[in-house]
Amino acid sequence: MSDALQLIITHPGRDAAVFTVDPGIYTIGRDEDCLIHLVHTDIAHRHAILTVAPEGSWIEDLDSESGTLVNRRRIHGRQGVRIGQPIAIGPFELMLENPAAPAGNPAPEPVMPVPAPPPPAPPVALPPPPLENTELERRRSIKQQIHRELVNRLDIKRLAASRVAQAELRERAVKTIRAIVAEVSARLPLGVSPDSLVKEICDEALGLGPLEDFLADPDITEIMVNGPNHVYFEKKGKLVRSSQTFMNDDSVLAIIERIVSPLGRRIDESQPYVDARLPDGSRVNAIIHPLSLIGPCLTIRKFSKTPFTAPDLIRFGTMTAEMAQLVDVCVKLRKNIIVSGGTGSGKTTLLNVLSSFLPPDERIVTIEDAAELRLPQEHVIPLEARPPNIEGRGAITIRDLVRNALRMRPDRIVIGECRGGEALDMLQAMNTGHDGSLTTIHANTPRDVISRMETMVLMSGVDLPVRAIREQIAAAIHLIVHISRVSDGSRKVTRITEIVGLEGTQVTMQDIFEFRQTGVEKDGRVKGTFHPTGAVPTFLEEITARGLRIDHGIFDPQRGART
Repeated sequence: MSDALQLIITHPGRDAAVFTVDPGIYTIGRDEDCLIHLVHTDIAHRHAILTVAPEGSWIEDLDSESGTLVNRRRIHGRQGVRIGQPIAIGPFELMLENPAAPAGNPAPEPVMPVPAPPPPAPPVALPPPPLENTELERRRSIKQQIHRELVNRLDIKRLAASRVAQAELRERAVKTIRAIVAEVSARLPLGVSPDSLVKEICDEALGLGPLEDFLADPDITEIMVNGPNHVYFEKKGKLVRSSQTFMNDDSVLAIIERIVSPLGRRIDESQPYVDARLPDGSRVNAIIHPLSLIGPCLTIRKFSKTPFTAPDLIRFGTMTAEMAQLVDVCVKLRKNIIVSGGTGSGKTTLLNVLSSFLPPDERIVTIEDAAELRLPQEHVIPLEARPPNIEGRGAITIRDLVRNALRMRPDRIVIGECRGGEALDMLQAMNTGHDGSLTTIHANTPRDVISRMETMVLMSGVDLPVRAIREQIAAAIHLIVHISRVSDGSRKVTRITEIVGLEGTQVTMQDIFEFRQTGVEKDGRVKGTFHPTGAVPTFLEEITARGLRIDHGIFDPQRGART
């Protein structure tokens, strides 16, 4: 005989829906991935969990605001339900029936009278919950119960506000969680280690929850949280979905606030997105309701604990030794260099490498939205922009910092990213004695850099003719290093381009090195080679005059391609 039951769902004014449910765990809520999908404003995204088993059935409310009622009484946590007992969730009523029961058995007396619906359609089988989802929901349910009990026993927010040492706070939390886990050990799913459960809950209560392990993995470069149930990460250039999840939206929000609060930044409905950074310099962006329709979203771009060097990029196949030699000499020659590329192409990493070529006896001022650059030199002054306060005042922009940096007697100015009116101030600085500056720009090609620069100069509010802007660009910018992320996830410096000058109204450029893709391996890896184009930099004689050395043969295309 089958163990399947029938689930009858009624709603005032609608026909009853009948489903066949096999033993398993069924999530209930208005999220589309819930197995029992009920749409109403009174129903939470993940409202409750219905467990159907041969030995009995249970309903568990997941701390929903409107609650779950069994026999008109609101339940707290988990409660058993019998065949024929009404379960009220928002305006919906759910009831389990046994289709194998003898026809003569009296039907249960309904608790809430509703109009008699027309004969229901034949039962529709709900998809049985996948085994991994069943275990996941069971684990999530237990974690939520333990977390609620932890909050009842230990006021973590109050302890943190009273400046209890982090080590002591973690020790007290672990001790309390261990005691709670021991009390519910009989209900733990098979294969769940109490120690791992303690670590997960402690990480979520005091740290960054499921993200802690990703942050510790050196091969993971980016972490993406799309609401509480979908966590992705980028590993070796490829996106992978993780099995890790958060307990609910509030859990993600708590972690976002834990990141931004120490930096003096805020996120709420009046300011629903924020840029921030972790203590190790990793870049963080968060966006929440009402702008995000799937719940709080968090993006973390990690940086290596040990900054990459030029030999690292050569070893990764990002550039060749000859290309590294050219940019090293250009930095020492005080050429103004722009690193261009798309989002996630590795611009900041490459800018870090170029900055490492700066002489140690120069005064360097770095300007960024969120401080990410880590320069090895001693004489470095990092400046960070500031967002407006809760009244909308007090913002300090990149442009403000560029103007201020000019009064700080800098030998070099390094701007993390140029994206607005500060482009005009940067060009003027480069043309008035502050040469040797470095910055990054979003662009698809080196030629697009010129168009982007023109647009950003116009964003400054100064009405300049296009020719005047192009004259400034041609005089200020010497070299563009363009980096791309290719189809296999690896990064390649696809072009090193010199800006030669201005002919008529057109900025003239010449490629010195380029990457040519020749195909794709069976495993998906991109095949290609780096080539010198045969063009020689116009400042070659200046290199010798300044006492610097460079192998002229690196520009000879007859030497062959370098992989």
